[in-house]
Amino acid sequence: MPQDNAPDRLSGLVIDDRRDARFKVNRRAFVDDDVLRAERDLIFSKCWLYLGHTSEVPKAGSFVSRRVGGRPIIFTRDREGKLNALYNTCPHRGAVVCRERSGTRRSFTCGYHAWTFDERGRLMGMPGREALPPDATEDCKLDLVRVERMEEFRGFVFVCFDRHAMPLVDYLAGAAEYLAYVADQGAHGMEIDPGTQDYGVDANWKLLQENSADGYHGVPTHSTYFDYLRARDDTGSAGMGPPGRSRNLGNGHAVVESIGARPWGRPYARWVPGFGEESKAEIAELNRAIMERLGPERGNVVANGDRNLIVFPNLVVNDIMATTIRTFYPVRPGHMEVTAWSLSPVGESKGSRDRRLRNFVEFLGPAGFASPDDVEMLEMCQRGYANVAAAPWNDISRGMRSNAPATTDELQMRTFWRRWRQLVSGDPSLELTGP
Repeated sequence: MPQDNAPDRLSGLVIDDRRDARFKVNRRAFVDDDVLRAERDLIFSKCWLYLGHTSEVPKAGSFVSRRVGGRPIIFTRDREGKLNALYNTCPHRGAVVCRERSGTRRSFTCGYHAWTFDERGRLMGMPGREALPPDATEDCKLDLVRVERMEEFRGFVFVCFDRHAMPLVDYLAGAAEYLAYVADQGAHGMEIDPGTQDYGVDANWKLLQENSADGYHGVPTHSTYFDYLRARDDTGSAGMGPPGRSRNLGNGHAVVESIGARPWGRPYARWVPGFGEESKAEIAELNRAIMERLGPERGNVVANGDRNLIVFPNLVVNDIMATTIRTFYPVRPGHMEVTAWSLSPVGESKGSRDRRLRNFVEFLGPAGFASPDDVEMLEMCQRGYANVAAAPWNDISRGMRSNAPATTDELQMRTFWRRWRQLVSGDPSLELTGP
């Protein structure tokens, strides 16, 4: 795609026709190298991105290393108990200084020339220090570089590579309320379960963002799962459950949610047949305790609600089948890397944790009922985009004339694409609200 007037060309990839209720996205947005280059510069380098959960670094010296927005980062808790986000690159010759995924350390030593740094990133020593000028280490000149911004909300830690970005809570807008619902599940906080799901998908990253809150595909794509539920629970008509709603939460964030007894759900404070009669008493007590702690109105949302939360650009908190945190980053226009974690209440019983983890792997795991189906569909879309010259448009118009968009409508996708268009075009006047 030509570079001339690139913002206008990128903006033109989205048609938002509110008069005729038509919303279209050009399929070049999923296949073009110049689009991905703009996304890296204008989205992943400017937006708040999920780094990790405070429970992953529980004590002094704890660390996690991972790539965020394509950049290697070390997430640490120092001896004062403060959180740190450090670029994982040695100030000497650029090698990564931490090669482990997680652990506990008081120092990191670069394997290339043995420069050593503490958990706050401060240079502790190097071989042959006398060969450098006396002031070489003053003013943090040779410390690990700190990520420009790091902020935490209810245990969820984000970074931003733009030091002038708005505060995290302002960026989250209405999504903060839903992260708080998740955090409120645990009376003593929430924690990431050991283990991580990592896998690649030969599809554009935005397809998984769309799919993660797409209620329209559930029954046709995951028919095997619903057949399994009918056979397992003898429900006769297990399906999507009561109708839910979708909401624009601001800044490109969206949620699809419902309050009610689906024939499947989270293994925490709402019983479903698949959990067995023996679990009824425990789950009833969990429900009662939440209502007492949070009050009936908020408690009902936390204990009995299902929600798929999309935080722009690439964080999904799936609070339906267990509580799953998922991020996905582009490697190429047609390939992404996906990472997922299970989040659980601190101190829950072994039975509750077992039910939760079983749901985590059964439905959303790489070998579960849902994820292989989803991966296949996304990769089929990506293959179909080879026909972009003849068939250039995706239609995302469902529900544009509705005053109460359902989960099977596409408001949540339009919410994402309106923010995407605003950022890649550099035009803050583009409207983010609407049907």
